[in-house]
Amino acid sequence: MARKKKFSKGLTIFLSVLLFVLGAAGGFFGYFKLTQPTDTDTYVSGDLVINFLELGNKYTGDCTYIKAGETDILIDAGSKTSSVGTIDAFLSEQVSDGVLEYVIVTHAHEDHYAGFATNEDADSIFDLYECEVIIDFSQITKSKSEQKMYKNYIRERDEEIEAGAEHYTAKECIEQEKNVFDLGHDIELEILDSYFYYNVASSENDHSVCVMINQGDRHFLFTGDLEKEGEEKLVLMNELPEVDLYKAGHHGSKTSSNEVLLEVIKPDIVCVCCCCGSSEYTDKNENQFPTQDFVDRIAPYTDKVYVTTICEDFENDEFESMNGNIAVTSGAGGISVECSASDTLLKDTAWFKKNRDCPDDWK
Repeated sequence: MARKKKFSKGLTIFLSVLLFVLGAAGGFFGYFKLTQPTDTDTYVSGDLVINFLELGNKYTGDCTYIKAGETDILIDAGSKTSSVGTIDAFLSEQVSDGVLEYVIVTHAHEDHYAGFATNEDADSIFDLYECEVIIDFSQITKSKSEQKMYKNYIRERDEEIEAGAEHYTAKECIEQEKNVFDLGHDIELEILDSYFYYNVASSENDHSVCVMINQGDRHFLFTGDLEKEGEEKLVLMNELPEVDLYKAGHHGSKTSSNEVLLEVIKPDIVCVCCCCGSSEYTDKNENQFPTQDFVDRIAPYTDKVYVTTICEDFENDEFESMNGNIAVTSGAGGISVECSASDTLLKDTAWFKKNRDCPDDWK
């Protein structure tokens, strides 16, 4: 009898423990399922902040600083070598450890890479910050290799590589299947494939490195100065999603942001990095950034268009902020836009009302 009694007590304890474990496991499983994203949910576990910077002069150029959790990313550093001080003043407030985990240089035009290509007696962004991974353009046009700024860039970049930075061209990222970088917090940096990583284009713009930042089912697209043929190939070579943010290609020019791309990505927010209305490249009002063609193509998708800077008088070096530095924040509460100067949409600015025709979609 004693044996039977002892056995029953042991069995009772075993079953009690088993039921406890099963109950705990079931509770955990239920919680796990409830807290995971469904196909229709946006799952965001950490803030992502994308900053489009003003560059401290009357010239158009690109510089985008992205904070993804503890990861610091810089895409381009235009517009002139004199912009280094302006860029550094902003970065020094954001990059607490002096390290840029990722630097992406889209293509070899001054207004995108001047800040990386200073003379030997002046600090470049490479000199001022430790850069862990550098990803840059795979091709240049034939005349570029003899230009002083390009030689400066290669020298400055190679010195950073010698100091320990990893380096990949966009082509190498694709061919080595190293085109997706996990940034933590369910955020990833993706180098998209492009025809002109492998082929020399007639325009330097089409050599642009194209980047997607993915955060759950939110997507943020950066295409440098990619133009129509490059955009056509980008659509063919990638499965592009609809995007929450699109950095307007080529500063809102008439050659970029074509329908072949827009009808696929259907952007919700568009940020234009330019000195609005500047005669830097042309005296023709209709071709000055952002162009009427750009406005007309974007309008059916969104009116949430923001522009960094406005040129008041190019000849007299007069410029001021339009929206200023544009910060797009994506977190658990949604996506918001905050500008350092004004949150006014492009369509509501005095410059737009004077210089552009308002599309029906914006009326």
